Amino acid sequence: MVTKCRTSRFGGRVLLASWAVGLGAWSAMGQSSKRFELDGSGQFERTSVPEPGSDEEILGRARELLANDKPAQARSILNTWIEEHSREDNPYLAEAYLLRGDAITADGNEYKALYDYEAVINEFPASPEFVTALERELEIGLRYLGGLRRRFLGLRIESGTSIGEELLVRVQERLPRSQLAERAAIELADYYYRVRDLEMAAEMYGIFLTNFPESQHRKKAMQRRIYSNIARFKGPRYNAAPLIEAQYLVEGFAQTYPADASAAGLNDALVARLDESLATQMLTTSQWYLKRGDRASARLSLGRLVREHPGTVAASRAAEIMADRGWLAGPAAPEAEGASEGASPEGAGPEETTEPADSGETAGGG
Repeated sequence: MVTKCRTSRFGGRVLLASWAVGLGAWSAMGQSSKRFELDGSGQFERTSVPEPGSDEEILGRARELLANDKPAQARSILNTWIEEHSREDNPYLAEAYLLRGDAITADGNEYKALYDYEAVINEFPASPEFVTALERELEIGLRYLGGLRRRFLGLRIESGTSIGEELLVRVQERLPRSQLAERAAIELADYYYRVRDLEMAAEMYGIFLTNFPESQHRKKAMQRRIYSNIARFKGPRYNAAPLIEAQYLVEGFAQTYPADASAAGLNDALVARLDESLATQMLTTSQWYLKRGDRASARLSLGRLVREHPGTVAASRAAEIMADRGWLAGPAAPEAEGASEGASPEGAGPEETTEPADSGETAGGG
């Protein structure tokens, strides 16, 4: 079972605070303007100090403030510096936007920080900060999909799921075939699976398997794609396309991972149950044609059922119906012979004679 992750307002603050500490520590350790080298005795020796008032020194101060959990002061310094240099071709601009985004995030407004991360991504795609900005957006997107709400009028009351989905899609588009894109793809597919958006889950797992065929998550993606398609089938009165796809996916998984397929029940027994469900759907469609008085379509559908799903209970019932009506002796009727005007295609007709189904996805075929 996969459980949903919910984040309260208090829990969101704790998460933001912990991430802020991580951002500050990373900035201080990884990008400090102070340079140290190991001397002969194995001790760190300070080798360079930026000139006071220089761009490097100002950004260094901002990083230290972030590391000391003072994002508001760091943001004030960076606002002034960016305002003075935003129209210049300054080599520190990308880093300044990234640091300001980190400061805004640490101050509790990750949505507003996205504007600075987007500035890095769109204006400085060749800079070292490009990938870091994408990593920041991925983390924000994951937190939104995990239940974190956006601020509105100072309160976290607005859903951020649509923004989270968009951020994970953008990461895949901007850095395709990368480890970051791989993580974004599997996380997005898992999110759809977790919230039972099974159509999107099946599609996203398919995209993931196409783009990352050698991923360590391949087995999980193949399994969940099968489960998603099976659960999309809502019963014999509905379209059976998900079951048809699931049959092929089960066979492919069993060939690739025979031991895992046997342990998970993704084997010939499941294929047989899916085949029975498909046959039942075709039988239901044939009976609907008979109720409509469309004998030609019913005969064609029953004949297909007997040919394509032999050995099923539904096929036996179909053969009995055809024998009772004398349809087994003669040739199969042409598809259009005597078809009623406006008759529904196979698999879609029965829905017209029933009440609209509930929109929720339920597993109806195994």
